Amino acid sequence: MLRKAVTVSLCWTLIVAIWAGSNHVSAKAEQSVAGIKLEDKVTQPIYSYQDAIRETVYVEAPMDSDNDGKKDRIAVDLMRPKETDKGLKVPVIYEMSPYRAGLQDISFHDVDVELNPVGKKRSGDKGSGAGMLSFATAAKAVKETNRDTPKPFPGYYDNYFVPRGYAVVLAEGPGSGRSDGCPTTGGENEVTGTRAVIDWLNGRAKGYNEKGEPVKADWSTGKVGMIGVSYNGTLPNAVAATGVKGLETIVPIAAISSWYDYYRANGAVVAPGGYQGEDADVLAKAVLTRKNPEACTKAITDLEQKQDRITGDYNDFWDERNYVKNAKNIRASVFLVHGLNDWNVKTKHAAQWWNALERHHVPRKIWLHQGGHINPFNLRHKEWMTTLNRWFDHWLYGIDNGIMEEPMADIEHAAGKWETHRNWPDPKTKPVSLYLKATTHEGAGELYSKPIPTPPHHRESLIDDPRQKAEQLAADPEAPSSNRLVYLTPELKEPIRISGTPKITIRARIDKPVANLTALLVDYGTDTRVDYQKGLKNTGEQVCYGEGVPGDTGCTYLYEHHLHSTPFEIVTRGWMDPQNRQSPVRSKPIKPGQDYTFQWDLQADDYLFKPGHRIGVVLISSDHDYTLRPTGGTKITVTPEKSQIVLPIANGRITFEQ
Repeated sequence: MLRKAVTVSLCWTLIVAIWAGSNHVSAKAEQSVAGIKLEDKVTQPIYSYQDAIRETVYVEAPMDSDNDGKKDRIAVDLMRPKETDKGLKVPVIYEMSPYRAGLQDISFHDVDVELNPVGKKRSGDKGSGAGMLSFATAAKAVKETNRDTPKPFPGYYDNYFVPRGYAVVLAEGPGSGRSDGCPTTGGENEVTGTRAVIDWLNGRAKGYNEKGEPVKADWSTGKVGMIGVSYNGTLPNAVAATGVKGLETIVPIAAISSWYDYYRANGAVVAPGGYQGEDADVLAKAVLTRKNPEACTKAITDLEQKQDRITGDYNDFWDERNYVKNAKNIRASVFLVHGLNDWNVKTKHAAQWWNALERHHVPRKIWLHQGGHINPFNLRHKEWMTTLNRWFDHWLYGIDNGIMEEPMADIEHAAGKWETHRNWPDPKTKPVSLYLKATTHEGAGELYSKPIPTPPHHRESLIDDPRQKAEQLAADPEAPSSNRLVYLTPELKEPIRISGTPKITIRARIDKPVANLTALLVDYGTDTRVDYQKGLKNTGEQVCYGEGVPGDTGCTYLYEHHLHSTPFEIVTRGWMDPQNRQSPVRSKPIKPGQDYTFQWDLQADDYLFKPGHRIGVVLISSDHDYTLRPTGGTKITVTPEKSQIVLPIANGRITFEQ
């Protein structure tokens, strides 16, 4: 992808002519890049943070999502060096968020409900969540200060980057805070509103100050880099997929690439980790913090109806929120960051987005860490700030600093132990099948690296018990249990690294017309592991990352992973509605007692099984923390000899005693 080089002084042009034929560029010569100071090819803080210009602009977007007859305006707070009022032009680091005005206290959907067979309706099938706040109550909950008073700039982008010659733009999503319009959980209007800010920064959209007077971004070079975590990182994915001009790079952290895969999985209604019962309508209501929220009644009602919690099928609603399918439009480079233990925005989002970027030859870089749903700023602080600085310098200022010649992937394989790799998944990865073998006693079955001779066929059954958590059902694999099926390898003779997406196939019959299917991939072996559920631990050590002002010091504490010793760990898991055995788009009836072949994916991972450990596959029905939880008792009977799991193994080989 071609990029325009930054303007250099006439003096530097003469130096280049004198030194023709040499590839050496001195740090002193680099300082002649207009408007910035470079040391070791990295921008340095030369502009005053305290004296920076702070202003609020309302950008007009080409939509009317609240149907009030006027185009929606998006509230934008920005900070830029004061020298931009005297002709200095700077690039922009931009974050869009629906969270700046806080969240409404919204009840979630009831998940202790019966599943829905094809063609059968049940009460509550319009999708409305019990106990949701009314719009009148929501209106009272929004404080005037949330909407009408510009907030202090949160986070670290401003403290660190404004002194280095960047502007920082923080905008509020449609229907949140001071912005017009309605939240639609990643829908087209949110993408359009986010894109409008980039258009304004490039002179293609109108902006107004708080007095209603036109405002132009004549201080902007037009080069924009977007960044954010979670929802704030999802919108950069969405906008990049539109191919908008001026968006040079994005840094999506723990970001969604397709909202279907956030709230659904292979036809099953699932939850983001820690938020059982959340769905697209719940999130939209939570961020609806604008004045007069009742203006969004129709928009929220549409979400409730079209998200379809009844069948879980992929439909036009979810297709609108699938950014992967539009990856061919991307003009921007991508620096993707994701936690391998992120069970909120699951790893499938990173994997399918990364694969799409590769297919379309998008310049890219990836970090995968052992944490959960977190910002690498808190995890690997020094390396993160240096890398992010160099990334934005390269893509927004055109600095040839070598960052794109470095290995593409940084992966944390254990707490604080990072390795660089040429790509991800590991290019040497090959699919390896492990075949299920029935047990001859009441304990666990076996996993074999070779197909099991066909006859005789055995059948093993499990009974659904949604009250038990997956961690309970995965424990003590040799102990008898009627609510799971366990299959184990012998102890491993050498380390086995999986890199990519496991897939499981089972041959089974179900005694009811509907059920949940869940597969767990488990590492059995006592070890010290990252306790990602506890988040990060404050080390007590403080570091200052940028300039500060009273109330915003520009400093933070350093953090590290919590660790714990456990006898096993659920490495990854996956879910399926058996009615969607042929496609997530359409449910097809299940005939009780009839055998079917079910295949589904587990969440992507990069994980190292150590020698002496055992790889386990645990089959259960409902997953207490993720799936709907019907009345227990459904019986699922598996034919192990016709079932297998396919693991993406880095060296394509697995060894153990058989």
